Amino acid sequence: MSLKEIPQNSDTAAHHDGADFHDEDRAYLEKRTLRKGSAGWLLLAGLGISYVISGDYAGWNNGLAEGGFGGLLIAAVVIAGMYLAMVLGMAELSSALPAAGGGYTFARRALGPWGGFATGTAILIEYSIAPAAIATFIGGYVESLNLFGITDGWWVYLAVYALFIGVHLTGAGEALKAMFVITAIALVGLVVFAVSAIGLFDSGNLTDIAPTDAVGASGFLPFGLFGIWAAVPFAIWFFLAVERVPLAAEEAREPEKNVPRGIIISMLVLLVTGATVLFLATGALGAEALSTSGNPLVEALGDGTAAKVVNYIGLAGLVASFFSIMYAYSRQTFALSRAGYLPKNLSITNSRKAPTLALIVPGVIGFALSLTGEGAMLLNMAVFGAAVSYVLMMVSHIVLRRREPGMHRPYRTPGGVVTTSFALVVAAVAVVATFLVDPVAAFWTLGAFAAFMAYFGLYSRHHLVANSPDEEFAALAEAEEELE
Repeated sequence: MSLKEIPQNSDTAAHHDGADFHDEDRAYLEKRTLRKGSAGWLLLAGLGISYVISGDYAGWNNGLAEGGFGGLLIAAVVIAGMYLAMVLGMAELSSALPAAGGGYTFARRALGPWGGFATGTAILIEYSIAPAAIATFIGGYVESLNLFGITDGWWVYLAVYALFIGVHLTGAGEALKAMFVITAIALVGLVVFAVSAIGLFDSGNLTDIAPTDAVGASGFLPFGLFGIWAAVPFAIWFFLAVERVPLAAEEAREPEKNVPRGIIISMLVLLVTGATVLFLATGALGAEALSTSGNPLVEALGDGTAAKVVNYIGLAGLVASFFSIMYAYSRQTFALSRAGYLPKNLSITNSRKAPTLALIVPGVIGFALSLTGEGAMLLNMAVFGAAVSYVLMMVSHIVLRRREPGMHRPYRTPGGVVTTSFALVVAAVAVVATFLVDPVAAFWTLGAFAAFMAYFGLYSRHHLVANSPDEEFAALAEAEEELE
């Protein structure tokens, strides 16, 4: 008997892979629906860029202190290759399984309930913590610009959380359009920076950190070969979160076409912006000075008008990423809740088809984390969650290619499992690298991950919803296997 044959409104109706499933009635799902057709490929591409663009303005430059320009450059090239390979794999998975769960949906079908929840948990940890880190950066910007006379960042953290949760509650279409405008402003800021920095560029500045006595140390690699590995988490900041575009699948028009197109275009734009700021900012100010900067693009330009313009627009970049990642955590929470992995009230949507508690509850948690003021540690915690999810998603792509070669795939990854295997290996290295850079952050995140998995093992795996869209994808595969 397949899960599709389970009678409606039954109690525990099926047991599979160590989990218990039951169907909910139509009213349950009607209270948990998103607005379809809210975004085409352009808004989806904008969403992918907005997830990441704050990383071009700040954060990446700390990698210069770990690996120098050469170490960060090599790490960035490898990480860029990983993200490009992963995005191509995600494009295939999102075209075949367009649902709000994104990576959770893919892993659920490939790896079962435990693998699905582990992937969804890693994503949720990343997206609950990343806005908290960005909020601290926004607070620092507001204070440095002396906006509104604010000298204590927690007022800023509270304001941005409250304001943008409110915007998201108006509905996905409105939220994504607002995000697109903010992202466009942030991109203009990068263009202003690039034009201004070209005249300040000096190739000698790229390698102005004195070599240490580390193995393989040189002017290009002042911290030796180990510095390349240590710079990996900071190289990730150039692209962190672009892979979450598939979380918008249920709200996209023709998701099997537009989601792959949106995520690939956004990745290509980010390759250009990342390379631009890495070379021009370092070449303008110098690797040593830039390595400790809290506002690298502005300091690279000095005190002129262009620096002031970029400084103000940089705030838009941070806001864009904060705003869009809030969208991502709400959709991941929504999907996990609707399927019973998290408390089911978290997935109820309002009259505008926005998941109310899925926006508010992680927002409250993120605000509490932002009060620590530990932006760098929070950033490393988010990177750890991201890297774990990358490993699981790439394993999912490989498993589905091997186990379900006949699955309908409107888009197919160039290179197939070879492409995603490369991403898998690099992602696994990135997981280890997070322990090297900040073991405290990595272990805290690992503890949170373990707590989520304990909750699933002890409670929620006995209360899963078989007829939620994400679970039905998996049930369909199981039914097909039974027929075969």
